[in-house]
Amino acid sequence: MTTPLTDQVKEELTAVVVPLQSARAAELAAMLRFAGELDISGDNMAYELELESHAIARRVIAALDELYGISADSHVAGPAGTTKKSRVTVRISTGAKELTRRLGLITRSGHAVVGLPPQVISGTVADSEAAWRGAFLAHGSLTEPGRSSALEVTCPCQEAALALVGCARRLGISAKTKETRGEDRVVVRDGDAIGALLTRMGAQETRLSWEKKRVKREAHDTSRRLDNFDDANLRRSARAAVTAAARVDRAMEILGDDVPEHLADAGRLRVQHREASLEELGRLAEPPMTKDAVAGRIRRLLSMADKRAEELDIPDTNQAITDDLFKES
Repeated sequence: MTTPLTDQVKEELTAVVVPLQSARAAELAAMLRFAGELDISGDNMAYELELESHAIARRVIAALDELYGISADSHVAGPAGTTKKSRVTVRISTGAKELTRRLGLITRSGHAVVGLPPQVISGTVADSEAAWRGAFLAHGSLTEPGRSSALEVTCPCQEAALALVGCARRLGISAKTKETRGEDRVVVRDGDAIGALLTRMGAQETRLSWEKKRVKREAHDTSRRLDNFDDANLRRSARAAVTAAARVDRAMEILGDDVPEHLADAGRLRVQHREASLEELGRLAEPPMTKDAVAGRIRRLLSMADKRAEELDIPDTNQAITDDLFKES
């Protein structure tokens, strides 16, 4: 069974090695903002994160321990929201207050930061990449390549969404905010931008897989458009041939024996081979003619007949074109 693209990305991101401490802190801060809830009770403070897998939970717990010497525990929770997957909850109790201060998740006045910490916003390119990696691990998704393909992150609030858009801008990537069913999201839709962001976050293998599917999809769509174009052209050519044959039939009736022999020959070919192209009619003629020669003779035949019809005040060749002609074509 094929692993969904979102799961592939997250599996790859959990294995990314980040040598810079500031980048590891930026990733952790983003995960706390996008997947965590801050619980303040008097002087006590705790964080609880709901994550999609044990691998992501282990990455958070390792970062807490290695960066700040903070221990956290995890347990499996039941499915949340619309997802059928079980979630893994990580709870940070001891050291949560010091953690929020060091990560810049609370202001000097003690209020929670609503976007991303200032040191992430004004940090290095590696910090912006890490913030995106943390946000995606927390609440990101990637759809299959196609007309509606997108890389999305669900955000806790509009300020967090705008902060993430700012980080994308620092990476040279265009991202937009949108609100869907009351949830703020950041979306990247351009195929090249999605590929670049996957690489920036550290999911190069998934990018290659996604790009391969994208190329296949584009080739399939191009082929289908060409097939539709060819079919439409064939239908138009067939309708034109049937129309011409009906008009020639009427022209022969109008002119009777007064048709010049070379025009009559071209007319008979058109009537006898109603769906043939002009080129095919030229090959059937004796001697063979070019398609322009056939078209010219048929055009003169119709012109003669329409002029005679006007003189006689009878229906011209255009009156032979009816809806019944195309019921079988």
